[in-house]
Formats: sequence, structure tokens, C-alpha cells
Amino acid sequence: MSNADRHGLITKVVRDSGGATVQELAALTGASEMTIRRDLDTLAAQGVLERVRGGARTLLLRGEEPPFALRAHEAVDTKRRIAAGISALIADGESVLLDSGTTCLEVARLLRERPVTVMPLSLQAIHLLGETPGPATLMVPGGRPRAAEGALTGPLTLASLAAVRFDTAVIGCCGLSAADGLTAYDLDDAAVKKAAIASSRRVIVAADGSKLGHTAYAHVAPAALLQTLVTDTAAPADEVAALEDAGAVVRAV
Repeated sequence: MSNADRHGLITKVVRDSGGATVQELAALTGASEMTIRRDLDTLAAQGVLERVRGGARTLLLRGEEPPFALRAHEAVDTKRRIAAGISALIADGESVLLDSGTTCLEVARLLRERPVTVMPLSLQAIHLLGETPGPATLMVPGGRPRAAEGALTGPLTLASLAAVRFDTAVIGCCGLSAADGLTAYDLDDAAVKKAAIASSRRVIVAADGSKLGHTAYAHVAPAALLQTLVTDTAAPADEVAALEDAGAVVRAV
């Protein structure tokens, strides 16, 4: 098992069960207890979990949005497949508005190698697109980053979106259903997503199957406004069919 796979499994176990001991994690992963202790120290430094004597426990409260550092370790292969599916839908020369979130960060990794113009809405994607010269043109919006998320919000972000028109907006979400549409955990984040949709000719939603049929706190847009959904093959078939009936083109990768 690779370090990344082991970290992802440890993260999931601690999150789902609320905590785990070093011995339990060693038995689960097949790694030595010394390796597990190093893994837990690394994940604790990233803010993914809390290190306690003999093991680790989750930092996540019930009903709370999982932090970016935790989500970054989850379903990495699925997110990369979704990102590749989205990149294939974007033509060279397009202007792209790229939402915050871990799946959209994977899209940024692919778009930095493309001759496109990209305005990212997270500090992580801005850093990724700006760290090495490439064919992509980076546009940086204003705004205030949400703590521990890096997602840009506030009046300056909304003003930046209102000033430009994009060919495509790639939007992440916390929940998506035919009945309740696109939803987010945070009201400020929802406002930015609404502005992004309003500033773009086409909307592509990036959402793994676990987001479908789920409704979060803040409403963003009805399903009818979302032209394309790129998800994975684990997406519930009934929800996929309902979204298609609402007018969305669904691509499962």
C-alpha cells in the first residue's frame, strides 16, 4: 500500500469511527506501528485529525463540512477521473472560471498544461497555476479566503466575477439533487457559486456520486441551470435519471 493510499484509509477510518488506535490502524493497513505513528503525526500537522495518546481522533463535528485537508485525501482517483472528464469538455482558447474544492483543484492540475484562460476561486488553485510557467493564462480575483479552505468569498470576489464573462464555469458542490438543485454548506460560498453561474455561458458541475441526492444548507441553483454533470459510476442511478430529466447531460467516468 502506498503512502497516499494508507493516509487516505487512515483518514477515512478516523473520520467514520471518530477515532482509532495505532494498533487498530496497523492491523488494518498492514504497516508497522512505527509507520502508523509517523502517518498520524503527518496527518495531524495537516489538520486532518487530532493526535492523541495511542492513536488519533477526528476533528469533525456532526453535520460539519469536512475540512479541505481531510477531503484532499478522500477518493483521489475518482476526483482525478472526474477532472480528466471535465478537461476533455473544455476547448483550447476557452475562458474558464474554476470553483474552489478538491475536485476543482485536480481540474486545475490539468488546465495548467492547456492554452486556456483560468480564473480560480481558491488559493490552492491560484498557487498551483502560478507556481510554474505554462500555456495557461492565470487571472486572479479579489476576495477574502475562508479559513482552512482557501476558497475566496466576499464583495471583492463577487465584483471580480461581475466584471468578466466566461465560456465555462466548473462548479463544485456539497450536495446536488433534482429536487433541491445545487447546494453548499456555507452561505458566502453559495453566493460566489451563484455569481459564477451568472457570469458563464456554460456550467459544468464536478461532483462524485456521494454528493448526489444530498442536500446541504445553502441553496445555489436549481438543477435546470446546470448543463453538464461529470460524476463517477457510483452515482445513484435514480438521481442521475432525475437530473437528466431536469435537462442536465450526465457523464459518469
